[in-house]
Amino acid sequence: MRLESEKVTTNKNQQEMFIFLTDVRNYEQLMPESIQKFEPISDDTFLFQLKGMPEIHLQIKETNEPELVVLGSTSEKLPFTLNIHISEKGTEQSEVFMDFQGEFNAMMSMMIKSPLKKFINTLSENAAKL
Repeated sequence: MRLESEKVTTNKNQQEMFIFLTDVRNYEQLMPESIQKFEPISDDTFLFQLKGMPEIHLQIKETNEPELVVLGSTSEKLPFTLNIHISEKGTEQSEVFMDFQGEFNAMMSMMIKSPLKKFINTLSENAAKL
């Protein structure tokens, strides 16, 4: 399954946004209001839980400075990546969009597609508010 967020413009330049997104503590600012738990585990890993959902552990799996941050699930039961693309948009702004890629069975895909799309759109919308 592949889902993409809307492209948003942020008030951070490309390098500033990359630095922001490579610090796992900053992801708490991007989370939806329905967040119940957020906890940095290490320099590259954090966990979060949304209302009515299980805990999800994410790890920074790859970076390509200053244009890409790849987050991946640490669970083999829910294998997915969230690629965050950052492009330059002037000297004081950047454009961000996220694409989610996961391997799920058809039933699981049907159940999570809509909430997942809403989740990645919320992450990108909150990045625009920074």
